[in-house]
Amino acid sequence: MMQAENLTEVAATQVATARAAGSGRSTQTVVGGQGRMLRQAVMALAAGHGLGEHESPREATLQVLVGRVRLTAGEQTWEGSAGDHLIIPDVRHDLVALEDAAVLLTVLTGR
Repeated sequence: MMQAENLTEVAATQVATARAAGSGRSTQTVVGGQGRMLRQAVMALAAGHGLGEHESPREATLQVLVGRVRLTAGEQTWEGSAGDHLIIPDVRHDLVALEDAAVLLTVLTGR
């Protein structure tokens, strides 16, 4: 069965939800679940909010769908805007929204 979603619409909904949330963030899984080797989620952050420093679970990429974000990993900093794509380094890192933003996070969950 083929499944299709419009990521622009998902991003807009998640950004609106993040703005209203006390945490300033919202996430919707678009691919993943039991037995899947890949997880993709649209994660939205209201301007000025972040995830806090955390470990990278496995191989992961980040694609900015809307807005601007800053990823800090150790001594390295990367700023991305809509259309930018990054392989997330396998070190502790933090993601902060420089303006209301949504990203597509892709994580390899199994090998």
